[in-house]
Formats: sequence, structure tokens, C-alpha cells
Amino acid sequence: MIPYGRQSIDDSDIDAVVRVLRSPMLTQGEAVPSFEKALAATVGAPHAVAVTNATSALHIACVALGLGPGDRLWTVPNTFVASANAGIYCGAAVDFVDIDPRSYNMDVDALEAKLAATPRDRLPKIVVPVHFAGQSCEMDRIAALAARYGFRVIEDASHAVGAEYEGEPVGNCRYADIAVFSFHPVKIVTTGEGGMCLTRDAGLADRLRRLRSHGITKDPALCDRPLDGDWDYRQIELGFNYRMTDIQAALGEAQVAKLSEFLARRRELAARYDTLLSNLPVVAPWQHPDTRSSWHLYVIQVPAGTRRQVFDRLRGGGIGVQVLYIPVHRQPYYERLGFRAGQFPVAEAYYARSFTLPMFPALTNSEQDQVVEVLAAALEGADAG
Repeated sequence: MIPYGRQSIDDSDIDAVVRVLRSPMLTQGEAVPSFEKALAATVGAPHAVAVTNATSALHIACVALGLGPGDRLWTVPNTFVASANAGIYCGAAVDFVDIDPRSYNMDVDALEAKLAATPRDRLPKIVVPVHFAGQSCEMDRIAALAARYGFRVIEDASHAVGAEYEGEPVGNCRYADIAVFSFHPVKIVTTGEGGMCLTRDAGLADRLRRLRSHGITKDPALCDRPLDGDWDYRQIELGFNYRMTDIQAALGEAQVAKLSEFLARRRELAARYDTLLSNLPVVAPWQHPDTRSSWHLYVIQVPAGTRRQVFDRLRGGGIGVQVLYIPVHRQPYYERLGFRAGQFPVAEAYYARSFTLPMFPALTNSEQDQVVEVLAAALEGADAG
């Protein structure tokens, strides 16, 4: 089976992990700050805070921005459930904005219309645009709406390590308060499991660091009384145990060193797919001229009514395609909150026709040719009736 995604691990990654395993500190040592510094420098953000996974990064990003009961978070239905769940964790209400039919990202026209139609006391406190498949949302327009309507912005950039927007790296927070990356094994770089919050705001960064470690500080300026010694600390707010280990961080820093290599191969594969699929009855990914995708995913749409047949035939032919994502508002949990079919028709129509083809740096040209050959045969025999 050729998987839809897979990590790329070599001896440099293994050596980095072994060095930590042979060191005195497996956690809370020097590897996490070193990884944070490397990634922050790569994307041009002043502050980076590593955590256990992107879900915990989204969670503490919401907490750090003051999201709580009575507040609202808006995101898109075309995402993993974590983008919405982070708001629920904080006791906030969640709502969705439909996607653009070409980019599959948040439709900024729909966002603007929804904001204009919403009473001021029901406007979102946080909006979470999701850079789906590695392509940035139209962040300049979203930032302009944030300034007009007073909401904060968290970029869910889980797919977009190494992507660019308006010629600058995604994650530099030019248009957002906080950006979040994921380091799951199928993502651009991996730490096994892991996530990162990035921000330009030093105060937010300090709070994110406290929140990942139980809300604890040793900063005398934040303590209610003098510390009794080097062992002493103060829990000044309710935080969480979201610390990344040095083992994970060592792997992450070794991966970041190869980011440009990973991106070059992903972009080469995407260009080959564009050519190989040009004569097939599929909708290939569209790219906004202001973006340069990291190509975490290469998603296609097949003729209406054929997705299940084509998907099953690809899986039967050894091609590990995957559907990303089931619209969040159609999940049973969210339907119990009152969401229903038909509310976000573009996301639902996209879901009904789409799946992602294999995309990872170790995918060979011959394997990619095999993917397209099996896809062509599956499409030829598919019946939309």
C-alpha cells in the first residue's frame, strides 16, 4: 500500500534523538528551547512555544487570548475537529464559516457577510482560519476584518510549515495574534507528536509558556511573595501539562534542518500531479496567486456520485487515499449542538467529491505514476448513476 502521507526519517534524525537519550535530560532540558529557536528563525516569528500536539497548541492559544464562557469562536467546517474543539474546551460557543470553492479555505466574502449580519453582542472573540492542505488563507483580508470587528486571529497552520503568503513565511504572525503548527508524522516535519504556538507578542508568549506547564512561574515580578529558594515556584493560573519532551524536540530540530529539501520534493510532486492528471476528469487543486503552498496534501475532486467507487478501487489497488475532512458540523457531537446538513453547502459539496492522493517526500516518480494509472482505471469504470 502506498500511503497518503508518511514521515521522512534518516540517520541525522536518529542520531539527534540518541544524543538526547544519552544525555542527563529527557525533558525540560535544552532541546526544546533549541527547537523553538530554530523554527522561529525559519518562519520569522520572534517567539515560539513547543507543546505536546497542535490540539494543545490551539487550546492554550484560545486560553491565552481570553476565550471563555459567553464568548464565540468561528472557524471552518473543512478542518479536523480540533480547530473547533479548542473553543469548546474553553466553554465558548462555536460556529462556522463556509469555504471558498476553489481554495477550500475560509471564504472571506462569506466571513464578511456573516460578520455584518451578526449582532455586535454575538460577534466572535476569536476567528480560526485554517490553511488547508498547506495553502494560506487570505490573511490580509481577514486581518482587516479583525481590525473592523474587534476579534483576535489564530492561524491553524497545522498543514502549512514552510508555506508562504505574500512572499513571507506562514507562521510569522504578520496578520495573526498566534499561529499554530502540527508535527504529527504525516505533516511536513515531525516530532512524532507535537505542536507549536508562534507569536510576535512577548506577553502572549510568556503566558503560553506558563499555560503549557500548569500555570506555574518562577518570575519574582509575578509572584505574590518572595520565593523561598531555587526550589520554590508559584501557580498563578490554571494551566495544563502540555510540555514537549527533549526527545521530540531533538527530532523536530533535525527535521527543520531538512525543511527546504522536503518542500522542494513536495512541490515537484505537486507539479507532476498537475501534468499527469491534466487529461483526467478530476478537479486538481487551485492555488491563489498570493500563496505558495507547502503541499501537505494534494486533494482532488472526482465527478459527482463516483467518490465511493473511485476511493474503494484505489484502496483495492494498493493506493492509500484518504478523505480530509468530514465537515465538522456533520459530526454527531456538533449536530447535538444544533448544526445540521445544508448549513455550509460548499464544504459539504467539496467533501462529497474529494480525497487526497499520496503526497510525501519519499514518494518516487514511479509510485506516483502508479497512483495515476490506478486512478485513471478507477475513473473509467466509475458510474455516477
